[in-house]
Amino acid sequence: MNKIVFATNNKHKLEEIRSILGEKFEVLSLSDIGCHEDIPETSDTLEGNAMQKAQYVFDKYGYDCFADDTGLEVEALGGEPGIYSARYAALDGDDSISHDSEANMTKLLRKLEGIENRKARFRTVIALITHPQSLPKGGKYDVLHSNKDNENPSPREGQRVGFEGIVNGSIIRERRGGEGFGYDPIFQPEGYDQTFAELGNEVKNHISHRARAVQKLAEFLSL
Repeated sequence: MNKIVFATNNKHKLEEIRSILGEKFEVLSLSDIGCHEDIPETSDTLEGNAMQKAQYVFDKYGYDCFADDTGLEVEALGGEPGIYSARYAALDGDDSISHDSEANMTKLLRKLEGIENRKARFRTVIALITHPQSLPKGGKYDVLHSNKDNENPSPREGQRVGFEGIVNGSIIRERRGGEGFGYDPIFQPEGYDQTFAELGNEVKNHISHRARAVQKLAEFLSL
C-alpha cells in the first residue's frame, strides 16, 4: 500500500498523521483527490461516522482510505457532548455557532456548574477501509473491529478495520492556555497539572487520543 487517503482537509491533522506514518506511505487529503463535497456524517456513534466517511471515499474514488471522528465524553453528563462535540452549543438552536469552540466550552462549563464529578475523556476512532489485497498479512491486530477474516469480501465493501485511542482526564472550571483547539483549554489529561492548551502541541500530539489511535493504525499498516 503506497498511497492512502485520509478523509480530511485539516492541515493540523494531516501534518500529524504524515509525521507518524513517515515516508513509507503517501498520505493524500480529500483535496488531493479532488473531493470537495461535504461527506455525510449521520451515524449516532463515532465509529459509524468514521466508517461512513471512509466508505464514501472508497466507493466514489476507489482509494484505500481512513477517516477519524473524535468526541469529548463527560461522565457526569452521561457521555455528552460525544458525537456532538464540535456543534454542542448549536444544539440549542443557533446554527451560527456550530463549530464555535468558545460557545461549546461556555455551554459545557455552564452545565457542569455545581457538579463535583469532573471526570471526562477524549476518544478518537479511526476507520480504515482497503481493497482486499492491500490488507497486511498475518500478525496480531490491536483493533476496535475487523472483518479481515472474511476471505471473499465484495470489492465495493472492501476490508474494514477500526482503531481507538482514549485519553482520560477532567474538565477544569475555567479556561487555561493559548494553544490547541476545541476543548483543549478546559481539558486536563490524567497525570498532568496543565491543560492540553498549556502543554502545547508537541506534548499533546505525543499523548493525545488521536495520537494513540494513529499509532495503532501505523503499527497495523507496517505489519
